[in-house]
Amino acid sequence: MGKDLYDAYPEAKKIYERAAALVDFDIKAACFDGPPQLLTQTRFSQPAIFVTSIAALEVFKKHAKFSSFTPQFAAGLSLGEATALCAGGAISFDEGVRFVTARGRYMDEAALERPGLMAAVLGTELAVVEKVCQATGAEVGNLNAPGQIVISGLKEKVELAIEKLKEAGARKVIPLDVSGGFHSSCMDSACLKIEKALQSMTIQKPSIAVVSNLTANIEDRPEQIKQNLIKQMNHRTLWEDSMRFMIQKGVRHFIEFAPGKVLKGLMKKIDPAVEVTCLGALEDFHAL
Repeated sequence: MGKDLYDAYPEAKKIYERAAALVDFDIKAACFDGPPQLLTQTRFSQPAIFVTSIAALEVFKKHAKFSSFTPQFAAGLSLGEATALCAGGAISFDEGVRFVTARGRYMDEAALERPGLMAAVLGTELAVVEKVCQATGAEVGNLNAPGQIVISGLKEKVELAIEKLKEAGARKVIPLDVSGGFHSSCMDSACLKIEKALQSMTIQKPSIAVVSNLTANIEDRPEQIKQNLIKQMNHRTLWEDSMRFMIQKGVRHFIEFAPGKVLKGLMKKIDPAVEVTCLGALEDFHAL
């Protein structure tokens, strides 16, 4: 991810070079070369995705069309909330890199302490998923889009829930290729560690309204932002509600800064009438 941006745009190259000086691994090699087995480890994937997303944003800021662009809101799914806070001016890039690197490391450590699993549940109502979770001890981790709910938790509990959901008529239940049970109680120890790390982190009131995954509402008080970043790690994320909040406020055009086009795919399920522009690769900027 990001290699084409790094080679083509000095703004992107500057971001990667700065990140390389802030982390304790070769972030350029991880982004550009992988391998995939490395990037399924959240301690590496989180800073890699954050840096690539900000690199794409910086390229856009130098684009001629940026001058006529006035963002009303920023939001990011899970890890992406840190990207949104950085884009919105609440945290600096350096603070963002340090935060997501610590977040990824602590979540990996928590996953080793309490091995977990996540699975996407397709074609089932939330009430059915919650009933199965209550019976099995699994937890709802992400409410991403209509018909797409992610469950999380201890490995054996999620495996049991997968079987029960299939019996309950779920169209498909897909285990995710991630290294832990994120957004569940498996991450409790990571929350305690990140709370300490956040004590020294400077957060300002965002210049762009940031919609939190945790509440699906605007959060602009620095202390509340910190609390949301902590709680988000072991609570469900409200992505569909966050998108609907912005749509209800009149937003009709979204720009996704990320490697890949996952959020655009989710938006097609949430509201196919809104426009989504993806800016994460060189071909995207050529199209722009």
